[in-house]
Amino acid sequence: ASPDSGVTLAQWWQRFDDSLLTQLIEQALQANADVRSARAALHQARALRDAKAAGLRPHVNAAASVQASSSASNETVNTYQLGFDASWEPDIFGAQRSALNATEADARAAQSSLGQVQVSLAAEVAVTYLELRGLQARLAIAQRNLAAQQEILQITRWRVQAGLASSLDAEQAASASEQTAAQIPVLATSLAQSRSSLAVLTGQAPTALDSELAVAGDAPVRVPAPQAALAQSIPAQTLSQRPDVHAAEYRVQAALARLDQAQAALYPSVQLSGSLGLRSLALATLTDGASVLRSLLASISVPLFDGGATRAQVQAQDAVLEQARAAYAAVVLTALKDVQDALVALQQDRERLQHWQAAAAAAANAELLARQRYTSGLIDFRVVLDTQRTLLSTQDAVQSTQVSLSADHVRLYKALGGGWTPDAETPLE
Repeated sequence: ASPDSGVTLAQWWQRFDDSLLTQLIEQALQANADVRSARAALHQARALRDAKAAGLRPHVNAAASVQASSSASNETVNTYQLGFDASWEPDIFGAQRSALNATEADARAAQSSLGQVQVSLAAEVAVTYLELRGLQARLAIAQRNLAAQQEILQITRWRVQAGLASSLDAEQAASASEQTAAQIPVLATSLAQSRSSLAVLTGQAPTALDSELAVAGDAPVRVPAPQAALAQSIPAQTLSQRPDVHAAEYRVQAALARLDQAQAALYPSVQLSGSLGLRSLALATLTDGASVLRSLLASISVPLFDGGATRAQVQAQDAVLEQARAAYAAVVLTALKDVQDALVALQQDRERLQHWQAAAAAAANAELLARQRYTSGLIDFRVVLDTQRTLLSTQDAVQSTQVSLSADHVRLYKALGGGWTPDAETPLE
């Protein structure tokens, strides 16, 4: 099967068919502090690019002045001046163009970094939400098992009173019941922490989502799962949809452009400047043609000796370029690893879930049979305890594995770029 492209991966969280999950992710993409900070960094990078672009064009300034001066005879002379100054540095050897290319690459890297923040944030919200639903399901399992154990405890106490069981059975039943009850506060604490994490990720106070995330009464808890699985064969070019790969690539381009800029500093630079203005001793005659002042200046600067500073800058930028290339290679390898790890985890968790589900079904049957036979006095109470512990552990493992399997899908979506597209002005929105 053909793997999903970046287009079909967009809005991947809708595959889980959970409206609240979609709402939380979309809210986080708008209000999260990290996203707002990344947007501000992108605006800064674009402003710096525009500033560099302005440096390629001539600069024109307008100025007006009034000067009053007096001599030894205390005679005051006023001088009025109005004019324009212009300057331009022709980019003969490409230094300014290289600087502009570097800032353009920086802006594109900032845009990709914003995409990476959004991709990571969407995945983090999804995984936290899945864990929260898993904790709610595990808490419901623990409470159901606690109710069943308390029922057995009551039956055991009746049997002790009737002389059909020993007090040892009652104490063992009480111990098992208390052990299960002790797990409930632990799950409740983790559940509260997950709710707080989700609220903060969406830019809200820790308790803002308590009512939305609560489960009504005895309603069953559903752990969201994607409707369709991704293809298991993912080509390497799919990684071109990852924003961190693009950001690393743009940083290489920026380092290469700054190396060109440093090399251009070894060559001469030319400066052209001129002025056109009016100067007069009286404001009324300022516009007289005789008061026009003109000047034109062309200068050239040739680096002769700077103690090797310019060449050292070239060597430094060359080292920066090598670092950027190494970082790019590391990002690509990490991307390959992320995809491979997610695919392996998906395959193994699918198999694990099948085994746990079969074990949980068998444990449920065994626990039911044990309770019936113990009530009829056919088996020892220790068998009941063992079957109850097994049932609780297997049902808890089923829920944990279901959460892991859904989280594996999220991690695969993230590893494949999370639906981000390289040319998107505002990724994921």
